[in-house]
Amino acid sequence: MFDVALRRLVNPVLIPVAGWIADRRISANILTISGAGLALSAAFFVTQANFAAALGFILLNRIVDGLDGAVARINGPTEFGGYLDTICDYIFYISIPLAFGFIDPVNHIPALLLVASFTLTAVSFLAFAAIAARHASDDGAHGSKAFVYSTGLMEGAETISFFVLFCLFPSFFPTLALVFAALCLLTVVQRCILAAKSFD
Repeated sequence: MFDVALRRLVNPVLIPVAGWIADRRISANILTISGAGLALSAAFFVTQANFAAALGFILLNRIVDGLDGAVARINGPTEFGGYLDTICDYIFYISIPLAFGFIDPVNHIPALLLVASFTLTAVSFLAFAAIAARHASDDGAHGSKAFVYSTGLMEGAETISFFVLFCLFPSFFPTLALVFAALCLLTVVQRCILAAKSFD
């Protein structure tokens, strides 16, 4: 929901850094894979109840995730790069809730429901992208992407916000996860309505 506005704020910082990285022949794919490693590191520290370290790695992951797209736009995006970026994004999205689910039995069901809601959100997003690609109906608001990007209530900025809250208030994970899952389901409904209007 806030991704487009956030992009306008961070791009002036990311683009010069991405240019410096691209000049050193570091590929976007290397950054993408490194981001997945940072995500798994964050999940590991969650399982150790070291939430400060987990939060640090979550923020690093998001910085690298922003940089890989910026570097790809400088060097020229590739279809494989877009595919790899999506896979690594979902490594991030799924590993953090799973880690919270492992550390406390009270977290099991909320973590399971949150991961299930992520699955439905991903399907609604990717199915829309696959069909919309035949209509070339991307408005470009999210920048240059490997596929058509549908705006939703729960996007990257909102996910980061909830993950930060998980780390700052780990005892509230069950409540926060259930709220997040409900908002993800609303996003699925939103995309279904958009699809009905777009593809009718």
